[in-house]
Amino acid sequence: MERNKKILKEVSDEIDSALKDPRGIVSHQRRLAFSLSLGGVALIENYLHKLKVLKPGAKINHLWLKKKRENIKKLIANQITSPVENIEKIDLILDKTHLLEKERNELAYGKPVSEDILNEKINLFLELKKEVEND
Repeated sequence: MERNKKILKEVSDEIDSALKDPRGIVSHQRRLAFSLSLGGVALIENYLHKLKVLKPGAKINHLWLKKKRENIKKLIANQITSPVENIEKIDLILDKTHLLEKERNELAYGKPVSEDILNEKINLFLELKKEVEND
């Protein structure tokens, strides 16, 4: 999980850099899209590891997080040692990561969006981080 700690540090650094950039956060749109997606996966993996249910070597694929919650749960069920229904806050965590992930490609490859949309994504990630880390 050391890898995920480094990832989360990079994500925090990118968020800080974007928020402090005098050009505004839109100039960081693509990096934020990738960083927030990667960070969401790292948070899920850390949470499952902390609960001691993540199988050794198991990985969560960011593409899974675009699916409906029940389908995500089926995919995650193969990566853990406990029934997914027994994991506290799993629905909340999956809903937030789904919201982060569902527009990832549009943000990463599409036209610039408003600062409000990017701020929403940043705030969503920070809420998820708080939820997962303050368990």
